[in-house]
Amino acid sequence: MGNQDSKHIVVIVDDEEMVLTSLSSFLNLETEYEVVTFTSAAEALAYITDNSIDLVVSDYLMPEMDGISFLARVRDLQPEVPRIILTGYADKENAIKAINEVGLFQYIEKPWDNEDILIILRNGLEKQALMKKLNQKIEEINRAYSELQGLHREIVKTFV
Repeated sequence: MGNQDSKHIVVIVDDEEMVLTSLSSFLNLETEYEVVTFTSAAEALAYITDNSIDLVVSDYLMPEMDGISFLARVRDLQPEVPRIILTGYADKENAIKAINEVGLFQYIEKPWDNEDILIILRNGLEKQALMKKLNQKIEEINRAYSELQGLHREIVKTFV
């Protein structure tokens, strides 16, 4: 990905400042991503409302809003953004719930492996880039189809 990394804005939300510092320091050293961190889900939602982002990572258990509720709101604001949940609780039932409820891209357990995090983020960003390309192609096809329909109507008018 190289030069494209600098375009990516990754939002991380966790009520523990140490987790945010650890993740953002690692990502700042290893990638060109712009990492934006929040200890408050409400502040993160305000930021996401006003800014385009590329990926979001959220803690599962937070005091003001749980990660699933937060990621559901993110999905409503920016549906194409890959959503990742980070948790210290190996709770498969909640993982399945999160995947089903918010279209979760990945579920990561604490403590995490830094190399795994890099791979997961790169895969999420790659998925998002591919989805953007697909949507652009679909728009191009729809425009071309509309133009063809217009031409067809003109031809029919001319000869009928």
